[in-house]
Amino acid sequence: MINRTLRLILTLLGLATGFALTYYGLVPLESALGVHMASLQQKISFIILGSLITGLIGFFIAPFLVKFVWEYTIRLEVRLHKTPMQDIITGAFGLIVGLIIANLLSASLARIPWLGAILPTLGSILLGYLGLSVTLKKKEELLSLFNLFPRLSSGREKGERVSLAKILDTSVIIDGRIADIYQSGFVEGTLIIPGFVLQELQHIADSSDLLKRNRGRRGLDVLNRIQKDLNAKVQIYERDFPGNMEVDAKLVRLAKLLDAKVITNDYNLNKVAELQGVQVLNINELANAVKPVVLPGEEMSVHVIKDGKEFGQGVGYLDDGTMIVIDGGRKHIGETIGVMVTSVLQTAAGRMIFARPKTSLERSVAN
Repeated sequence: MINRTLRLILTLLGLATGFALTYYGLVPLESALGVHMASLQQKISFIILGSLITGLIGFFIAPFLVKFVWEYTIRLEVRLHKTPMQDIITGAFGLIVGLIIANLLSASLARIPWLGAILPTLGSILLGYLGLSVTLKKKEELLSLFNLFPRLSSGREKGERVSLAKILDTSVIIDGRIADIYQSGFVEGTLIIPGFVLQELQHIADSSDLLKRNRGRRGLDVLNRIQKDLNAKVQIYERDFPGNMEVDAKLVRLAKLLDAKVITNDYNLNKVAELQGVQVLNINELANAVKPVVLPGEEMSVHVIKDGKEFGQGVGYLDDGTMIVIDGGRKHIGETIGVMVTSVLQTAAGRMIFARPKTSLERSVAN
């Protein structure tokens, strides 16, 4: 919608520019070419033709111009986002001082013959740049002179690491575990929620499918808890990327621009982001990492819930959700039995434990 609006505006500007050029430049053009348009119809046709040409030029260059301005704005915003606050304040202070000095000298410079018309402008540019450059190079002395940002300066002198921002994707918001992880203190720094992720979450919450609608509403409740109950540092990144990019591609691009990490439990997004050099924090990998280590030969009690894929197998689950496949456990469905671990299989989806029921001899020895 924004691209279409900007394209329309540039097209109208092109038409207006063409009309102004042909209307006011008609007489000089006639004298330069040695021709004369006697009839009013010829003049109107010439003006309409010139307006259409410049309008078409504006229409065709609009996408490239909008894309260039948009990307340049995002880069400028990212650069300002990465720039420390003391650099911004000292640079602005130096620029203001340089412009004040240039303004004081402009009256004298304007009296110089021949050059008086351009010297004040050149002086403003030169002194503004010098003020900006000098204050940035002398910022430590300037800040210490006014005793500004003592905590931030001392932290950097000690070599403290500034936490990277974390970008949340839709899947990890709907999952909900990120709120508990943040509350536990294992995730620090600012949580960035892109506007296009919020739009996708809202679209899911408004779905006609009951399951999707409940998942979307749970995601919105999780965001509300993170922002209000946990007092987390949450930043809504409103800017979107031009074009019809998918949400995953936008997340990866935003993470590269902001030099941030992506928190997700989407396996495909995890791999795509890693291929493009973006750091990923996967909730599922964290969950697998904190599960207790089980070794072959260990014994445990398991409640057999259902039969497995292979003949005679039974399936149960530990408290942390780990699946246990019990060889010969089908006849014990609905019972809680003692089993002995035979092997452990680690997959991308999680950990799977294979076991067999303990024999009567093993149970008697254990007792």
